[in-house]
Parts: sequence; C-alpha cells; structure tokens
Amino acid sequence: MTTSVLPRQVSYQEDFYTFSALSLDPEELSLSLKKSHNVDWDHSNVPESLARQVLFVGIYDGHGGSTVSQYLRQELHGLFESADKAHVPELLAWAKELGGYFRRFRGGALSAWAKPSSPDAQRKLDLEARATLAFFEMDGCPGKHKEVRALSIMKLISVPEDRVRSLGDLKYKPFGVTPEPEVRSKLLKGTEYSHLTLVSDGVSSVVSDEEISDLARGATTPREAAQRIVSFASDMASQDNLTALVVPLAGWGKVTGADRTKPFRENRLTAMIGAERLQRM
Repeated sequence: MTTSVLPRQVSYQEDFYTFSALSLDPEELSLSLKKSHNVDWDHSNVPESLARQVLFVGIYDGHGGSTVSQYLRQELHGLFESADKAHVPELLAWAKELGGYFRRFRGGALSAWAKPSSPDAQRKLDLEARATLAFFEMDGCPGKHKEVRALSIMKLISVPEDRVRSLGDLKYKPFGVTPEPEVRSKLLKGTEYSHLTLVSDGVSSVVSDEEISDLARGATTPREAAQRIVSFASDMASQDNLTALVVPLAGWGKVTGADRTKPFRENRLTAMIGAERLQRM
C-alpha cells in the first residue's frame, strides 16, 4: 500500500494524517458486507491473517489548534479495534449527562446496543458490525446544507459547511455544531476504481472535485498525483495547510479518461498570474 501526503508549511501546522492496518473480527466484516451491500463473503477462504486486515486512512484538519487533530491521528483508528458493544450503555448515559444535543439523542445505528433488552435488538446486534468495506465522509450532503441554513437563520455566526460536523472546535459548539459523523459505505468492485483521494479543506476550498480527479489522472505514482493536487492548490493561493493522500486501488493505471478540466485550470492559472502582476505594480 502506498500513500502520499504533502502538507504545506505555513506559519502553523494543524493538518495530520494516518494510515494503519487494523485487525478486526472477520465474522463482523462478513456481517457488515451482508448488511450494507448484500454480499456473501466467506472469510474462511482467505488466510486469517489477511481476512482480519482492514486499511484505515484518515486526514484530520485542525481548526483553531492541533490538539484534537493530533489526538485523532494517534487514537481514532485504535478505537475501531477496541470498541465493545458492552461499553455503549455507560457511554450513552455519560453523554446524556452533558445535556444539550446529547440529551436529545434518540439513537440510530447504535440504538440496539444502548438498549439490548428492546425487541428485535439481538437481530440488529448481529448485523451491526463496527467495520464496513469502506467509509466515506462526503461534503455537500443534504444534512449539511440544512444545518448551515439553520445556523444562518439564527444570525449568530457564519459557519462554513466543512465545519457543521466537527470534533473539537469549541468556538462553534454552543451554536449547534455537532460531532455526529456523516457515515456512508461504498462497495469498490475490482478494477473499477483507480484510487482514493483524501484532501484537507486547504485544498478543497480552492480546487473542485473534478479538478482533483483530473489532476491525479494519468500520474505514474500516487506521490506524483498528490504533488499535482497540492501544487495546483498552492498556485491558487490557498492560505491554509495543504494535505493530500492518494491511495492506489486495484484499478490503478487501468482507469483512464479525458482531462476535461484542463482548459479551465489553465485559465485559472493565467488569471492568478495576472492578478499577482497587478499587485506588484
């Protein structure tokens, strides 16, 4: 497995990243695949050492400091290995003592864990494994748009969409910004996907998803792909830390296509150079 990261050095560094090989129960992985994607996976056909392996990749973009992002880099992946459903009732009781959003929480995927005596609980527990084939945190989901509008109506603060869901960032917590994640799963079939790209908002604030995809397309190595992405974001005068992770998948080097955003990127670069010249005059 090869990943590439290029954090841009500005006057502060709040971006952190991690990639780790987790060891999870193959039975839980089988149940999760069946539940999320209706895929029957017989883990006995794979050596146990391989059947237990799950790749964990994460970028942690600190806002207002690096304390939380450093903690997540060091600890979050380990929680996937050590999580135990027996801990959920106690954890939920503690969270509700905090009041506010947590007191209003009525459960979700973990509701059966919190109330194991409820009807249908055991069936849910059997299916609710703590690992899936792939997790994606996606920008632009409807929930975020709705939350941004709600916070704007309050006329208290202006919150960027990438901060509607966050850990830490205590400045916004009193106004409704929550740490509840937006979790989605996707089945990656064979060579249909060439790579997975993760970027911090220093990149995504100035480079579109389509541009990121085209910049990585045709690169000979994941590192070259990451360099292209970060270099272009830097040319677009991003003022934040720039971090890109490019994880090659089974289709690396096999998935091709036209670079449709190239003319647009060239126009943006020309405009940026012209603006810099005007500033120097």
